[in-house]
Amino acid sequence: MAERFSTSLEPELLKQFDRFIDKNGYENRSEAVRDLIRRALIAEEWEAGAEVVGVVTLVFDHHQRQLQDQVTEAQHEFHHEVVSTTHVHLDHHNCLEVVIVRGKAGRVREMAQRLIALRGVKDGHLTTTSTGRNLA
Repeated sequence: MAERFSTSLEPELLKQFDRFIDKNGYENRSEAVRDLIRRALIAEEWEAGAEVVGVVTLVFDHHQRQLQDQVTEAQHEFHHEVVSTTHVHLDHHNCLEVVIVRGKAGRVREMAQRLIALRGVKDGHLTTTSTGRNLA
């Protein structure tokens, strides 16, 4: 059962919030507020070092000498955190590697940073989320 509460905002902040709602396709203010609260709670879990989940996305040149071996080696070193990996050949030179990770926030971050920093990685990101245990 949802509970209601009210909040007061300055008129300009409310206008900006309404633009945010329209831009992001929320049906109403309540949906947007719930989503923003969840994002804040997830960020708090990451800061607290809780058990988290995420996705490491890498785009790299597969011709880069020994890079694929280094990516694989890092994943083996962090095998407790790796849930699944998908490797996609984008074109003759580029590959996309997606690594689903789960574990303590610090360890997951360490793995992501190691992968993203490898020479030959053209782009890399860690997308953070939560296991959902503490979210309604």
